[in-house]
Amino acid sequence: MSDLLLEIGTEEIPAKFMPQALAELAKITKEKLDEKRLGYGKINAWGTPRRLSLYVYDLAETQSDLAEEVRGPAVKAAFDQEGKPTKAAIGFAKGQGVEVESLITKDLPNGSYVFALKKAQGVAANMVLPEILPQLALGIHFPKPMRWGYNEVRYARPIRWIVALNDDKVIDFNIENIKSGRISRGHRFLGSDNIEIARAQDYLAKMEENYVIVDPKRREDMILEQIHELEKSVDGTAQIDEDLLEEVVFLVEYPTALMGNFDASYLIMPEQLVITPMKEHQRYFPVLKGHHLMPKFITVRNGDSQYLDIVQAGNEKVLVARLDDAKFFYTEDLKVNLHDNIPKLKTIIFQEKLGTVYDKTQRVKKGVENIADLLKVGFEVKERASLAVDLCKADLVSNVVYEFPELQGIMGEKYAFAQGEHPLVAKAISEHYLPRFAGDEIPLTFEGLILSIADKLDTICGCFAVGIEPSGSQDPYALRRQALGICTMIKNRGILVSLKALIAQAVENLPQDLIADKAALEEKVYAFFEQRVRNILNDSAITFDVVEAVIAAGYDNVSEVLLKAKALQEFKTNEAFAGLMTVYTRANNLAKKAESMDMSEQYLTNEAEKALYDGIIQASIEMELLEAQRKYTQSLLAMAALEDTVNNFFESVMVMDEDENIRRNRLAMLAQFAALAENIADLSKLV
Repeated sequence: MSDLLLEIGTEEIPAKFMPQALAELAKITKEKLDEKRLGYGKINAWGTPRRLSLYVYDLAETQSDLAEEVRGPAVKAAFDQEGKPTKAAIGFAKGQGVEVESLITKDLPNGSYVFALKKAQGVAANMVLPEILPQLALGIHFPKPMRWGYNEVRYARPIRWIVALNDDKVIDFNIENIKSGRISRGHRFLGSDNIEIARAQDYLAKMEENYVIVDPKRREDMILEQIHELEKSVDGTAQIDEDLLEEVVFLVEYPTALMGNFDASYLIMPEQLVITPMKEHQRYFPVLKGHHLMPKFITVRNGDSQYLDIVQAGNEKVLVARLDDAKFFYTEDLKVNLHDNIPKLKTIIFQEKLGTVYDKTQRVKKGVENIADLLKVGFEVKERASLAVDLCKADLVSNVVYEFPELQGIMGEKYAFAQGEHPLVAKAISEHYLPRFAGDEIPLTFEGLILSIADKLDTICGCFAVGIEPSGSQDPYALRRQALGICTMIKNRGILVSLKALIAQAVENLPQDLIADKAALEEKVYAFFEQRVRNILNDSAITFDVVEAVIAAGYDNVSEVLLKAKALQEFKTNEAFAGLMTVYTRANNLAKKAESMDMSEQYLTNEAEKALYDGIIQASIEMELLEAQRKYTQSLLAMAALEDTVNNFFESVMVMDEDENIRRNRLAMLAQFAALAENIADLSKLV
């Protein structure tokens, strides 16, 4: 057993590339080692801005021997009538690297086949690794790879050195003009540019001596520990955003956290306007006391603790410049009424065929009014939501949002509130962007909820109308996210509303010259929502078969679909479930032969048959009343109560009677019974 080390030294790689790159490196390493029959223990993929490091523990010294049988063509295809090999057998043998004479035949349950016996003795790992390691290094896919010099290799950033060791032995290979060896480089300013790694096992310690913490998890732990010490010193709490923390981890090789200060006068601005330059531009962690921002921040330098006062002063100076800009923009924006910004939206193109942002707001305004009517909200809510539409995009032409686009909506709320708009109107402006991502909060106000649904539906239906539909990983207008957001809002607020009705009104508000077939467009958009409803059900811990069953019955009302799914999942644990499914399956199979579902009392021949006829009518009435009250579990139990009646029917009559009228009637009754739950779920899809 040995330890394998591969380090690809580069220029600084963007932090956002690193997590995926390391995950991919670990994955392809496992695949390659398995493919080459090299045993191993643990695989670690580490990284810093200047290196991608692979460490494999307990690598086997040699490959395992190969002994496998590979099935080929059927014997009748492999040999002719005289027993001579055909082209099929010859081609198979050649493809497997064996002589055709060595093929053997075996009898299998589905016929006789020829097999190739492949045997190969394992070779030393050091003979295989020169082939594998370049494949590992170059097998990583980066979002924006680059070429440098006259090289053909494309990589995240130029490769500068390569370390490749199997214990203490160098694994020789080249990538372009870079030859592997045992010389690494430390921290760009604090470490050596000539670090000799004698053995793979020395790697981590040697790098730390040169101010490089290779393991990102250890860097993260160090950063968090240092942040917690600093926040305690001021009796505050750092606002630690997970994405920002991950980015900072991959921006540094040797982390040292420090606290900086800024003038408290900047806190007169909205907190988001102070926090955004900190986080988005400077990668600082804001510090709060309770729920209020303190005039302090925590940053992480890439280096040791020397000269921290100079580093602190530099960071404070840069932040103050950012905050001065923000304060100036904010002050200037407050001088302009949001209503005066509305005409300027005519200069911003939303989409070439769908017009300007102003055009979009006019469509959304109609949508808000329509949705308010569908939800039967009060007049005041409808009026406030309608006013919020006029102002919801007005901050896009403000100075602050131009500089900090991530504050759109948030600044609109602040400006609206400052100029005396109703608080619920102001709140709706920021809430109409919610939810921004899966798991994000949803609007708290009905005004914001209605506006958010209307805005997202306009985008979805408009894009589908002009032929912009998500495909694969391509979704430039984030239509999947917006559709999921609509479903999430409906579900979380328990709103009982038809998706089809929502879509229809949004399509009606679009420029009609863009729509060739209105019904087809509505159906396509509705079908697009199916997967989003599935996501909602899956996230609610609904089992796969129940999801399929309720979706098959329709997903027009998201809240009702969830209620039905939960009821059906609960019903599956009831002792009545198994009995119902037994009679349902038998009835449903026969019901497929029914020519119609029109059952008649005229053709009933015995008591068991009449009991089923009466039972179906009674259960249908009872289930309809229960479903109107959304008591879906009780409705399913009412259907299950017919188990004995259906069994007696099967025992007492021959369904496929010679008399055509009697046969049709019996099949119709079974079809009616099988369809009792069709408003809840397709029971045939249950496991």
